[in-house]
Amino acid sequence: MNATDAVGAVGAGAPEPVIRVLIADDQPLVRRGLALILTPDPAFDVVGEAGDGAQAVTLAHQLRPDVVVMDIRMPVLDGVAATERLARELPACRVLALSTFDMDEYVVAALRAGAYGFLPKDISPEELVAAVRVVHAGEAAVAPRLLSRLISTYVRAPHRPQPPATTSGDLTPRELEVWRLMALGLDNAELATALDISVSTVKNHITSVFGKLNVRDRAQAVIAAYESGLVEVGGG
Repeated sequence: MNATDAVGAVGAGAPEPVIRVLIADDQPLVRRGLALILTPDPAFDVVGEAGDGAQAVTLAHQLRPDVVVMDIRMPVLDGVAATERLARELPACRVLALSTFDMDEYVVAALRAGAYGFLPKDISPEELVAAVRVVHAGEAAVAPRLLSRLISTYVRAPHRPQPPATTSGDLTPRELEVWRLMALGLDNAELATALDISVSTVKNHITSVFGKLNVRDRAQAVIAAYESGLVEVGGG
């Protein structure tokens, strides 16, 4: 057996684990629609549906989903508060926030609370499937430029910009530049081009930035950049 055959044999005998999904939305029709999109794909198992944030938290503890597709505005406990609780109580459970509008201050609140990404409700079935996969992989399911536009709209730095947070004092000059360009909406390929380095080096810098800022993902890093005054609305 050659190397290619060996890889194929290993791949054939080790299918990817099924992604367990909990859907939380106060509209039954929306919940059913989302479930009907995901259920036919053998990569997903829709383990439950919740009609409010409190129920979503309870079911998440019981069912231990990998991903919660969470509407932001719900009764009893809204999606932002539910996301904050899940991030604290079940960190392995990743939240994908849903919003009626892509420019929504509640989306920023959800990202700050611990959501791994967000989608507007008018997305296509293919976009939903892709986003759930991305979030399950631990990556941010939001386009970098849209993320920066959203955060710059709703996150306000102090009137007198302050130095970045104390933990950012450990950043190297190159890491500070990566953080700044990330906050301006450049994706990894664009960062590599702008800095004349490889994409893998960009990823290493980003990982280091996350660790030194004590943030979990790109969204929280961009929020921190605007709140610290590293970048300003409309600035560069």
